[in-house]
Amino acid sequence: MHCSHELVNILSCGMILAGLGHLIHHKGAQAAYGRHMVHKGPAWMVPAKVAWFLQEMPALLVPLLLSLSSHSSSSLGQSLLIWTFCLHYFQRTFVYALLTRGRPFPVRVMVAAGFVCSLNGFLQSYYLLHCAQFEEEWTSKIFFVIGLILFYIGMAINIHSDYILRNLRKPGEVVYRIPKGGLFEYVSSANYLGEILEWFGYALSTWSLPTLSFALFSFCFIGPRAYYHHRFYQENFKDYPVLRKALIPFIC
Repeated sequence: MHCSHELVNILSCGMILAGLGHLIHHKGAQAAYGRHMVHKGPAWMVPAKVAWFLQEMPALLVPLLLSLSSHSSSSLGQSLLIWTFCLHYFQRTFVYALLTRGRPFPVRVMVAAGFVCSLNGFLQSYYLLHCAQFEEEWTSKIFFVIGLILFYIGMAINIHSDYILRNLRKPGEVVYRIPKGGLFEYVSSANYLGEILEWFGYALSTWSLPTLSFALFSFCFIGPRAYYHHRFYQENFKDYPVLRKALIPFIC
């Protein structure tokens, strides 16, 4: 398949602009699911397990289909990066989604998230498979190695933090408790910190606009959400740790 650099740049810049737009207007545009869901009349709802499974699946399925349909050979760097991306979404689709104990989702939120996952799955895999030019020495470059290390550290933080959050509830409960342990001792949204670290590490290892655009997009969306989580805990728990920050340990 021929690489369209114009398409890659348009999608990448669009993702950056969408993220910045949300960052500017986040007070009136928080994704309405979980603790921030506001009931404004009837809405179609989907069980959390089903919603997470369906919305995350495209980000795994699209790269797999593009990989299987690609007839060009990939370098070691390309292969490592595309399968690293798929690993994240395999975990989100088949592990996180099936274990979550979250509240039901509005259908519109699930559809919007599914669209973003589809678009991003296409952008990242299309770029890596058809546009990226990785020489054989790419995997020995320091930014590639550091980037992948950061990605897997972030993934470990994300998975461990999700485990802590999940076990705050018994099956069927819809309650909120103060999370403790791991990086939750320092920040209110350790799971978001891990995911942001993942994608900036991934951007570093690929050294490309498409991956940087998604890292920025993720930060712009879940960064403000971490702030609202932090405020929620402070407003609802009088004994909430005073020194705990919202997203970045010891800073904010």
